Amino acid sequence: MPRTPSEYVVHILFEGGHREEVRFPSIQDFQKWYSGEFVPKSGSDDFISVPIPKINPGEYMVVRPSRVLGIRVEPVFSSSVERY
Repeated sequence: MPRTPSEYVVHILFEGGHREEVRFPSIQDFQKWYSGEFVPKSGSDDFISVPIPKINPGEYMVVRPSRVLGIRVEPVFSSSVERY
């Protein structure tokens, strides 16, 4: 029986080497944000909103999609050991 991830950590790498980490509760939530907001404006210098509900529900982050160099999606299982 395959394990189901409890959440997905999305690592975003920006120009200049800055990195941000965003957590999504499901892969579908990530795919909805990625295909609905990020991809249509991927070459744009306009800001788009990145959901960060796990950190602080009243907080938000905006990014310029054209400055994103890479995105890595990592499944996290509730039995996983935190890696810091």
